[in-house]
Amino acid sequence: MKHASGWMLAFAVVVMGVGGCGRDGDNRGGHDGSGKPAAAEAKELNVYNWSDYIAAGTVPGFEQATGVKVVYDVFDSNELLEAKLLAGGSGYDVVVPSLSFLGRQIQAGVFQPLDKSKIPNLANLDPAMMARIAQQDPGNKYAVPYLWGTTGIGYNIDKIKAAFGTEDVVNSWDLVFKPENLAKLKDCGVTILDTPSEIIPTVLHYLGEDPNSTDPAVILRAVKVLRGIRPYIRNFHSSQYIDGLAKGNVCLAVGWSGDVLQARDRADEADNGVHIAYSIPKEGALQFFDMLAIPKDAVHPDNAHAFINYLLRPEVAAANTNFVSYPNPVTTATPLIDAAIRDNKTIYPPPEVQARLFGLKIMPPEVDRLYTRLWTELKTGQ
Repeated sequence: MKHASGWMLAFAVVVMGVGGCGRDGDNRGGHDGSGKPAAAEAKELNVYNWSDYIAAGTVPGFEQATGVKVVYDVFDSNELLEAKLLAGGSGYDVVVPSLSFLGRQIQAGVFQPLDKSKIPNLANLDPAMMARIAQQDPGNKYAVPYLWGTTGIGYNIDKIKAAFGTEDVVNSWDLVFKPENLAKLKDCGVTILDTPSEIIPTVLHYLGEDPNSTDPAVILRAVKVLRGIRPYIRNFHSSQYIDGLAKGNVCLAVGWSGDVLQARDRADEADNGVHIAYSIPKEGALQFFDMLAIPKDAVHPDNAHAFINYLLRPEVAAANTNFVSYPNPVTTATPLIDAAIRDNKTIYPPPEVQARLFGLKIMPPEVDRLYTRLWTELKTGQ
């Protein structure tokens, strides 16, 4: 789930407005056998991905390999992506929804089935992960996993120790969800993802409830907890916290695993004396899968298939993981991943931690509306 970076904009050649990205009619040319799209389809591709979620060399590498020019735009919430998809005419050829959103978007008919003959690198994917994903995408018909991660606690080691005398407090969601604890961090900066579809289930899981409950009374239990800590939250945002942590302006963030580790790396590179770490609390955390899918009205479907296939190359998948610190589903990429990432138990959780992770199910529309209303009230303090 992921997040906008200056280098992204540097290589993104935006030739048209987002609403009409490269609409040149329905050219669906085949491949010429070389793996490159045939000339019948314009050599353009419009990608909509999470910010800070791809290696710097991946898109240029694809462009060089195929001659396809990529327009690369970013978002930082599933809700924003879904609004564009459901409205239709997004102009994008490849999008990256999280699995829980993908399931209902499939039901809404916004994607075209994948032509698996054009994605031979599907053979590189983890069969167990594909089987789990198939629960929401039967037969893995519409999407391919890109990266995955967890939603946990990112924190400034020194400021946590200063407030509590120990770093051990980050091992429990009590640090975040008990007002008396979060109050101690108000002045050094607390931020939470602006994503009700993840935060409310996380609180429910912490409370021992079903994180996928559709019962309004149960959901309100989580919201009551969030209202109790609201006075100590500086803001709700799903991308700014990376720089906030890295620069020492934020001391605690409920955020995505790879984002927090990117913040750690930025602080280390800046040598600014800020030390960042990430925790999967003992109570467990949300595990998410971000998926590659092709909208039904994509103008460049062959190029889209070629791009997805390229991302599943072991060396490309490993480069993305090494850059953004999110694990990938390509089993043949594992030996190419930096040992410091491959052996990090907050990136690749061991079995006993995996057992405490939970996933999200498709929520009915009335629950989505309830989430949205309650979240708006929470953020505005109404």
